[in-house]
Amino acid sequence: MQGYIIKRIAIALLIIFVVLTVVFFLFRLGGADPVAIMLPPDATPRDQQVLTEKFGLDKSLPVQYWIFVQNAVQGDFGLSFKYSEPALTVLFERLPATIKLGIAAFFFAFCVGIPIGIISAVRRDSWIDRFGRVLALAGMSLPSFWVGMMLILFFGVNLRLLPISGSDTPLHYIMPAFCMSLFPIALFTRLSRSAMLDALKSEYVVMARIKGVPEVYVIMLHAFKNASITVVTVVFSVFGALILGSVVVETIFAWPGIGRLVMESYFGRDYPVVQVFVMFVTFIVVVMNLLVDIVYAFIDPRIRYQ
Repeated sequence: MQGYIIKRIAIALLIIFVVLTVVFFLFRLGGADPVAIMLPPDATPRDQQVLTEKFGLDKSLPVQYWIFVQNAVQGDFGLSFKYSEPALTVLFERLPATIKLGIAAFFFAFCVGIPIGIISAVRRDSWIDRFGRVLALAGMSLPSFWVGMMLILFFGVNLRLLPISGSDTPLHYIMPAFCMSLFPIALFTRLSRSAMLDALKSEYVVMARIKGVPEVYVIMLHAFKNASITVVTVVFSVFGALILGSVVVETIFAWPGIGRLVMESYFGRDYPVVQVFVMFVTFIVVVMNLLVDIVYAFIDPRIRYQ
């Protein structure tokens, strides 16, 4: 087990290192001057000189890379040109808003998607099953920006039931959280339904029914307990997907989180913030996948002995 965890941690660190390297070369070998890319249009020659010396851009490429890695390990991706603060600090100031919205979206997706998947498997080919499959297909297919605009148009503009921007009250969470939760709902529904169908066909479930175990216990303690292994592998990964999905949703609903921040930074040429966002999302996704592997190993002993 210890060797398995060490191996997974090593792979996670390697992935972060590879992404860090890609970010470095995108800004250094993209055919343009990195200083010109990172500085705003009104930058002075003095600003260019300071940035050139800070990142060692007047030195050889290996030296530049080493300086970049050292700064990245310390969380130093430069100053935000718009806010005149470290890019990581700017990101962390907006992070709580994204986390709260992500938790709301995840909670809604978990409470809706998994029960629908379980019921769809237990009542296979019923109207509930058909509804669940249509819901999963819609959640996988509909783009979040279109859903967001339709929600704003219908509930915000026409009916005036919900606020269309901001994050001041619980009502502000409803539309963006629902919009972010569509894909996770579809994912949870499909996976839990598929895993439950396989579990319900297994010998231990058939034997439990023969012994006269109540159906509720058969479904929850026997079938879903084993089907949950498949669901767990996705639960942690959804957090990373929600952060990526926040870029579109937060922009549409003017939500003051890191998704909206990175869009504003990209179009405002505030590239230190864009860099730190890419590395932060990479770190979150890698850590979530690492937790999935570790939890999966604890749930399924076969993984530990492979």
